[in-house]
Amino acid sequence: MRVAYLDCGSGISGDMTLGALVDAGVPLAAIQQGIDSLGLPSCRLEARTVAKHGFRATHVSVAFEPEHVHRHLHHITAMIDRSRLSARQKDLATRIFTRLAEAEAHVHGTTIEKVHFHEVGAVDSIADIVGSAIGWDLLEVDQVHCSPIPTGRGFVRIAHGQVSVPAPATAELLKDIPLAASSAEAELTTPTGAAIVATLVDQFGGIPAMRVAKIGYGAGTRDLEQQPNVLRLFLGEHDEQLQEDVVWVLEANLDDVPGEWIGHCVQQLLAAGALDAYTVPVHMKKDRPGTIVGALCRPADVAILERVIFRETGSLGIRRWPASRHTLPRRPHQVETCWGTVDGKLAFLDGKASFSPEYESCRRLAREADQPLREVYRAAQRAFDLSEDSV
Repeated sequence: MRVAYLDCGSGISGDMTLGALVDAGVPLAAIQQGIDSLGLPSCRLEARTVAKHGFRATHVSVAFEPEHVHRHLHHITAMIDRSRLSARQKDLATRIFTRLAEAEAHVHGTTIEKVHFHEVGAVDSIADIVGSAIGWDLLEVDQVHCSPIPTGRGFVRIAHGQVSVPAPATAELLKDIPLAASSAEAELTTPTGAAIVATLVDQFGGIPAMRVAKIGYGAGTRDLEQQPNVLRLFLGEHDEQLQEDVVWVLEANLDDVPGEWIGHCVQQLLAAGALDAYTVPVHMKKDRPGTIVGALCRPADVAILERVIFRETGSLGIRRWPASRHTLPRRPHQVETCWGTVDGKLAFLDGKASFSPEYESCRRLAREADQPLREVYRAAQRAFDLSEDSV
């Protein structure tokens, strides 16, 4: 599977995306050909190599004649429909602009038909978005992954005046997307960049399991004091044996909670949907022994499990962070022993299956047959080893 990963350490914008695509090998001439078919006046893409904090990157700028045209969504989609772009390129470009229109409509309390594009309706922004759609189509990737997004800090001036970073449309577009902290006093992620990732990305988190073939470096216009203003685009092949997803880790330090309460909390976390729950003994301040209670969960369950920890332990604070994990493909499986059926799971690696008996199933049989638990485990494993599924 061909996969792409966007490393947005300094955020993402339209020109950074174009630069990374061109630096990764997408022909600038092919993007320019598609832009020419939009009918924009004297719109030319110009790529040059620049240095950002000592690192080489490609910056793509848009040269065009000044215009005094204000566009709505239907003006831009009509332009795309009339162009010579491929069907996939038209679809992606239209979806990005539609996401932008939905965000603008929400923050201004209007409809997408009435949204009045300002900066995003200008020639350079249209070229950035349509050019990015062309570039992604030419990459022919099957999946797009992306790091958490830093937005930056401070203020930025837009058509509606001075607003804090992230700009309202950017914030709306980044709903349900993991954000990264940043101390940079700048707008790192623009509405165009946010719309691109919100439309394009399949999964957010760490870099996936992949064999990297190319890395493209796309430069932003601004020079940042504390870091290179560069977007990295990794391209490669994904190892389909490993499945990847993003889970959240929740942890709280406890030094004044009875053990019975902690045990009950762990059980409540599992009952509420935690993928796993655990405790770790620690030595805390003032020489007091303590316990870390932790849980792994899906993003949708974070608020529910935090409430369980607060309610059951009285903790005043919970640490939380997203973590990328790899898991083997698996499916439920049963084996037959002389004492009855044992439930378990099959996991697959390098084409071979391994069987893990379920504890509760083995415990039930051990109790019913009056057998040691370890003997039931051994019998279940022998039954699998002798079956056709183990081949």
